[in-house]
Amino acid sequence: MLETKRIVNEVSHLAEPLLNELGLEMVDIEFQFERGRWILRVFIDRQGGVTVDDCADVSRELGDLIEAENIIDYPHALEISSPGLNRPLKKESDFMRSIGKMVKLKMSIPINRRRNFTGRLANVREGMISLLVDDNNLVELPLKEIDKARLRYEFDN
Repeated sequence: MLETKRIVNEVSHLAEPLLNELGLEMVDIEFQFERGRWILRVFIDRQGGVTVDDCADVSRELGDLIEAENIIDYPHALEISSPGLNRPLKKESDFMRSIGKMVKLKMSIPINRRRNFTGRLANVREGMISLLVDDNNLVELPLKEIDKARLRYEFDN
């Protein structure tokens, strides 16, 4: 577990300046063992979305940087993609951009004896989010205690 965190941190430090230079934003990085192999996934985005060419450019350049820095010294696959419709929310700015949208989140500690919440993001202020949950109650949750959060795409009927 410590090794995967080290790799994610080191790749993050390499990727941030590269992505900024390309006008892209890093949304998330995952490094995990799946189906008998290690996979490094880097999720990128920009206003208006990313293209296949953006992903190919980042893959080529970031792959070269990872290899030059010898961050991962065993076989792995590098995948670059957009975060998709159910985008993860990591930073306060992600939450700010998502006000008014449906989100699903898991807390690291229970709040009112609950860890899982789904609702419409009403506000973000002073390290807290306001979430309008299914029963139309407004719940205040501390950002620092959110373990995982994702947008919930709403399909039009």
